[in-house]
Amino acid sequence: MAAPVPPGAQRPNNPQNTAPPNSLVANMHNLNIHRPPPPMPGSGPRPSPPFGQPPPQPYPQSAPSYGVQQQQQQQPRPSPMPRPGPPPPALTRPGGPPQLSQPGGIPFGRPSGPPSSQPPFGSRPPGAFPASSGPPGGVAAAPPSGPRPVGFGSPPPMGPGMSMPGGPVTNGPPPMMSPGGPGPITNGPPMMGPGGFPRGSQFPGGSMMGPPPPYGQPPNAHSLPGGSPLTSPPAHSIPPPTTFPGAPYARPGGFPYGLPPQQHPSAPGTPGSMYGMGPVPNQSMTTVSGPSKVDLNQIPRPGSSSGPIMYETRQENQANPPPPATVDYIARDTGNCSPRNMRCTIHQIPCTVDLLSTSGMQLALIIQPLALSHPSEEPIQVVDFGESGPVRCARCKGYINPFMKFVDQGRKFICNLCGYTDETPRDYQCNLGPDGKRRDADERPELCRGTVDFVATKEYMVRDPMPAVYFFLIDVSMNAIQTGATAAACSAIQQVLSDLPEGPRTFVGIATFDSTIHFYNLKRALQQPLMLIVPDVQDVYTPLETDVIVQLSECRQHLEILLESIPTMFQESKSPESAFGAAIKAAFLAMKSTGGKLMVFQSVLPSVGIGALSSREADGRANASADEKEAHKLLQPADKTLRTMAIEFAEYQVCVDLFITSQAYVDMASISDIPRTTGGQVYCYYPFSALSDPPKLYNDLRWNITRPQGFEAVMRVRCSQGIQVQEYSGSFCKRIPTDIDLPAIDCDKAVMVTLKHDDKLQDGAECGFQCALLYTTITGERRIRVINLSLPCTSMLSNLFRSADLDSQFACMLKQAANEIPTKALSLVKEQAISSCITALSSYRKFCATVTSAGQLILPEALKLVPLYTLALTKGVGLRSDGRIDDRSFWINHVSSLSTPLAIPLIYPRMIAVHDLDTKEDNEETVVPSPIPLTSEDLRDDGVYFLENGDDGLIYVGESVNSDILMKLFNVPSAADIPSQYVLEKYDNQLSKKFNDVVNEIRRQRSSYLRLKLCKRGDPTGMLFLSYMVEDRTAGGPSYMDFLVQVHRQIQGKLN
Repeated sequence: MAAPVPPGAQRPNNPQNTAPPNSLVANMHNLNIHRPPPPMPGSGPRPSPPFGQPPPQPYPQSAPSYGVQQQQQQQPRPSPMPRPGPPPPALTRPGGPPQLSQPGGIPFGRPSGPPSSQPPFGSRPPGAFPASSGPPGGVAAAPPSGPRPVGFGSPPPMGPGMSMPGGPVTNGPPPMMSPGGPGPITNGPPMMGPGGFPRGSQFPGGSMMGPPPPYGQPPNAHSLPGGSPLTSPPAHSIPPPTTFPGAPYARPGGFPYGLPPQQHPSAPGTPGSMYGMGPVPNQSMTTVSGPSKVDLNQIPRPGSSSGPIMYETRQENQANPPPPATVDYIARDTGNCSPRNMRCTIHQIPCTVDLLSTSGMQLALIIQPLALSHPSEEPIQVVDFGESGPVRCARCKGYINPFMKFVDQGRKFICNLCGYTDETPRDYQCNLGPDGKRRDADERPELCRGTVDFVATKEYMVRDPMPAVYFFLIDVSMNAIQTGATAAACSAIQQVLSDLPEGPRTFVGIATFDSTIHFYNLKRALQQPLMLIVPDVQDVYTPLETDVIVQLSECRQHLEILLESIPTMFQESKSPESAFGAAIKAAFLAMKSTGGKLMVFQSVLPSVGIGALSSREADGRANASADEKEAHKLLQPADKTLRTMAIEFAEYQVCVDLFITSQAYVDMASISDIPRTTGGQVYCYYPFSALSDPPKLYNDLRWNITRPQGFEAVMRVRCSQGIQVQEYSGSFCKRIPTDIDLPAIDCDKAVMVTLKHDDKLQDGAECGFQCALLYTTITGERRIRVINLSLPCTSMLSNLFRSADLDSQFACMLKQAANEIPTKALSLVKEQAISSCITALSSYRKFCATVTSAGQLILPEALKLVPLYTLALTKGVGLRSDGRIDDRSFWINHVSSLSTPLAIPLIYPRMIAVHDLDTKEDNEETVVPSPIPLTSEDLRDDGVYFLENGDDGLIYVGESVNSDILMKLFNVPSAADIPSQYVLEKYDNQLSKKFNDVVNEIRRQRSSYLRLKLCKRGDPTGMLFLSYMVEDRTAGGPSYMDFLVQVHRQIQGKLN
């Protein structure tokens, strides 16, 4: 009889990952991805910042221990493990298949039984796609006739057990030094080769010591008295969210960690209580003493914190409420998936639709299937069942998971999703222990882990895996040449060639376009690339298809020569027109037989050929002021031409990414439909600056290519009986109701899944959710990532508010607002956002509050920041009536696939003081100082401030800043002398060095290079900065205090 193994402990015959750690090079961006655990503080130098800057001085040897309480017992850190992330410049990829992690003593396959009568997950029957329903068994992959069904992409092999497998990673070349010896090192135009501004690796390696995260406070648990009806299932108060959430664990260059994190024990008497912190009240009260006065000391504001916390997804067989997405945590998968992969807006599921509607909250899942994990977390296991494939429910086709119950001595199992009793395959049977669980449950990842990757069998493939194809399409119109956009695009492409996968499976192609389309024959036999012109932009075709897309190894030299010469070849171009639609159609025809990534660099409004557009911006401005009810129509595509093309692209597994390097209106609403439908992304550089934007363009392109990703993906979410999927929202193509098709999906993209009741749930039972993503790795392997979440059901309204998840609730509100902006007047969308805020808070006040004084605004602790974020949303780019139409369209597109950790900083950015950075102690816990509220009252005339929202970084200079501070930061004596096209430079003084450290740390956290803009008080750029002060009273809305009074009045009105 096997001895029981505690959940999460090292399992017998299942060795831990022992990948040998590699050394680090000096450059942050050349960090190796296989990392050993960090040393104790003071044992190594501080990590050098990326983007070509020299490393700062190391921490003093007496550096304190960060992020842990010294009196707590130290827990052992998990063994070093490989980590998916942006490959360093000298990445090498082996040609062989990756190794799989499989527990010892378990057969890798079962005898193949008779095939199921239903199609497997990921396969579609021959013929056209059904209009209304898919195969009963699962998710469709692609039509077998015509398009190739199997995509590519996914991170390179990272080692045993990795979910996105691959091989060893080698360190890149030594850091590049600034030419010319000593002097300021700039973040200006990118350097050639691997030294130029690549994203830093997500987490510093073990031999480096750095600060813990600047935000992320361990939340407190709220333990209820024994015998309370709220204790079964146990309910926990969700702590206030912390300031300026980010995704340090999901961004390149997150936080270094000092000491190993501490495991917080559960509070006595509260099984599964969250983090074991002391009890806190479950409601927040703000006293409203008069018609317009608010107690300033009680205004809810985001907090700040430091240090990673340990989080177990389940404790004592009960779901543990997850930490806020804004804090830095290390998840331990003990049955439920990591919150990084899937979060629910409420961590207890209401038993009835009436209870949910009474609460006024949304019930939805935010799913980020390929989200990067923390480096200290156990890697996602890869499970191979052999030719017979993974065990599935015969009725609903759900995948085997920890919540399926085995009965009849293990010969049968009951599906946790549909309740059907299945026969256990003979070679998968195992005796049950005294607790009713299989004796081998802790040895099988699929039975003890919430997230696993199954190896897909041939049933899930209709064609052989296609090669990795990258096609670059560059605008060479007169405007693009004159602004330097063409030269910047060619330079960026040339630098990222070294980051493309090596080997015979990697193919590339290139074309340029203005009023005509120019393809290039890159065959090695030719002396030089041969230009092939397609003049017909109404009925396009691809010349010499076989010579347009060529193996990278065969054409690399020709391609580099061509990229250097393109800006010169079209230097005298007088063509202002752009055949954008025809160009992407022609590129698609070249890629149709394979699929792949199409990256388009576009500078002007598409004006000729297929999908030609006319400027609607002037009309938009007139409508916005004269008749707002019509303005929203300018946020809809001009016609269905590009949308129809995009659906065809998705059918043939072509993903389109757009890099908009414009200085004028380009009708973003129309052209962004293509990336949104094909699983791609839009990058906007408006107005494009040849001085400051090329570094960001290069970094964005490099991260796009190197980040962990999957291709030719299909996703389906299954729920327990009583709950069903209502709608999917994100960047994908949907052909049948149950599945979404994703020509590409990467680690940054999230999908929102709204849920609805179709039956009553049983109080105290658990409701299961399972997301299955069939995708192809960059090495051509089919995988099925299965993500499981099981949450308790409740019939008590107070439990819903106690278990509400602020981050995903607000992300849900944000995405719903973005979806409605193109079809409704802005005023209506604002009213709806405020109304949903009022409805939930008034419901809490009416049914759950313990204090009933009319002079107090009472908020649930978990949702106390909802008013602040709602106000910020109504004043943001998406809902402001004075912004550019293109800016609003870009915002809508950006929000559609935004991950939960980045939702709040987009709306409520982080602002810090810069002028006093050099007065702070060197041994402080964080590189980034504590943020300050977004109100102009906190802006001093003699101060310099930095504000970032994950995309842009604004530097604000007051009117009377000391000339000494200006000389240190900008090397000029007065603010008037600072150039408007600002490029960050590092000077030889403490203040400049610290500011560079802060900016680079934020860039690593956000996985974004950040477009830096200089804002001076008293000119239009200063007004741009002040527009982010969402707590001030502005033309767009009331101040935060006035809004709280307004909220209180409306709640009182509802109660009365």
